[in-house]
Amino acid sequence: MTQDKVEQVKNNPKYQELVSKRNKFAWTLSIIMLVVYYTFIMIIAFKPAIFGAKIAGGVITLGIPVGVAIIFISFILAGIYVKRANGEFDTLTQQIKDELK
Repeated sequence: MTQDKVEQVKNNPKYQELVSKRNKFAWTLSIIMLVVYYTFIMIIAFKPAIFGAKIAGGVITLGIPVGVAIIFISFILAGIYVKRANGEFDTLTQQIKDELK
């Protein structure tokens, strides 16, 4: 790709919209995941009795299902990102490509 084309893409308002939306969305999902994860870690560090509480007839502690839920939350957030990337972000990318032709 020539430098002219690169500048043309960078100056395209749709490209700037794409970058802005994608970055904002990625940061939002990242912050959600970090808050969930660090809350889990802080509870373990400062109030371990909460996740050490026995459930399911005293066989399992509360921390295990909460930990599994955190893993599922990460998959759900990744799925949300992929769904939006394959829809809105890909549409904007295609529009940018079409304008370059």
